[in-house]
Amino acid sequence: MASSGNVKAICLVLIAVALVAPLAEAAVSCGTVVSNLRPCLPYVQGGNVVPAACCGGIKSLYGAAKTTQDRQSVCNCLKSLAGSYSGINFGKAAGLPGKCGVSIPYKIAPSTDCSKVQ
Repeated sequence: MASSGNVKAICLVLIAVALVAPLAEAAVSCGTVVSNLRPCLPYVQGGNVVPAACCGGIKSLYGAAKTTQDRQSVCNCLKSLAGSYSGINFGKAAGLPGKCGVSIPYKIAPSTDCSKVQ
């Protein structure tokens, strides 16, 4: 018979696997989002010109996010990153896809409900 400590450890591992598994299925990781959008930081933090590398990153990210789960993953990552950087102008951030010729199915904003992103 397993000790109660072992049973608790096994339960914690199973819970962790259950929580992480849906996230692992998304093809677009948060690391990918960060690397693709890093060139956009100077613009959304007060710059006047959208760097070409920023538009390239947005287009690449848009092309990679093929499923609803991918798009929700990108959305959640964007929301969590928004609080990590200071001086972000969310109006400029929301306008970036349009400036780069990409139409995304949700607004880039901290208030976006990513669970509703299709």
